[in-house]
Amino acid sequence: MMSMAQSNLAEVEMGRMAQNKSQSDQVKNFAQQMIDDHSKALTEVQQVAEKRGITLPTELDRAHRAKADKLGALQGDAFDRAYMAQAGVADHKKNHSMLRTAQSKARDPDLKALAARTLPIVDQHLNSAQQLHKNTAQGRSGTQGTTGSSPDKR
Repeated sequence: MMSMAQSNLAEVEMGRMAQNKSQSDQVKNFAQQMIDDHSKALTEVQQVAEKRGITLPTELDRAHRAKADKLGALQGDAFDRAYMAQAGVADHKKNHSMLRTAQSKARDPDLKALAARTLPIVDQHLNSAQQLHKNTAQGRSGTQGTTGSSPDKR
């Protein structure tokens, strides 16, 4: 349950970061979907934990904080590529594995059910992330203003 909470917290935080830093409409759209879906998933994890008297973290742990800080130091296309590689593809592969394990091995029926409900959403995120990561790696991320002469959009 703690791992589920941490992964959802991280997806929401990095999604917000991508909303602010990305220059790509496609990456921003993906990030918004991550914010929406992982906020909902976090709420569901919190409800299960609350029923069990378990207190979940409200902030990123050290490992997730380090990843977010490293990502936050990047700009432009480098940010988009790293965000899609890390928060998009790598983290969703880890989430998929974690949910599969919870679905098959968790003793708590509510946790099993939550994993079963969440797994198809994570799979959809992973598929979208893989395609978008491929596009960002090839420079086709829907990036606007990459000619170097775009005005500042403040």
